Amino acid sequence: MKIALFGASGATGKLLTQRCILAGYEVTALFRSTPPPHFLFTRPASPGAREPLNFKIVRGSAFDPAPVRQTIAGADIVLSALGANSLKKEDVLERAIPQIIAAMQDTETQAKPVRRIIVLGSAGALSTSLDKQPAWRRWIVQNIVYNTLLKWPVASQISQWNNLSHSSLDWTMVMPPMLTNTPGRGAYRIDGDALPPNGSRISREDVADFMMQQIGSPQWIRKGVYITW
Repeated sequence: MKIALFGASGATGKLLTQRCILAGYEVTALFRSTPPPHFLFTRPASPGAREPLNFKIVRGSAFDPAPVRQTIAGADIVLSALGANSLKKEDVLERAIPQIIAAMQDTETQAKPVRRIIVLGSAGALSTSLDKQPAWRRWIVQNIVYNTLLKWPVASQISQWNNLSHSSLDWTMVMPPMLTNTPGRGAYRIDGDALPPNGSRISREDVADFMMQQIGSPQWIRKGVYITW
């Protein structure tokens, strides 16, 4: 299995990278600059020697078509953990996701087209995401969190949803609420219609595990799926 990975240097991207390596997948990841040492996964080859794992680094920007195409070339699955790094207007997803989609669609005429993409999204991407929440919580989250504190990150996630849902790709968008860096529980709630009642947080580990499960599953193709504790 060959994986093209975007956002590998982020908090969730690191977890996806580790899980892909442990699963024995061949990974090609795009980095803007040389990754830190913990990304140089190695394994013993012979006494006193080490060799690289199947982990290839492409250096460049996700906003640039050439390195994006290079990262995707020959892949079976595309994983993306791209997203905003702050509450400011960054336009990361607005600029990167169209490049990734275009590069994947360019493979349609090839013997082995790259059609499957699984992305990290957000529960704020759709206006119906809070439909199963109590009225008081729905008002607070929509007006104070989504419309104010997370205004720009949410706008980016809406853009990601629109671009993917209007594409011809076999996409899945995993949509958690607030992500934590606490250990995963291995148990969580999922819903294809809206965030489960009173869902407010989930660990990155559980989200990464769920994203990995989608690699071999058709259940959520061309759909968004909410995930929370």
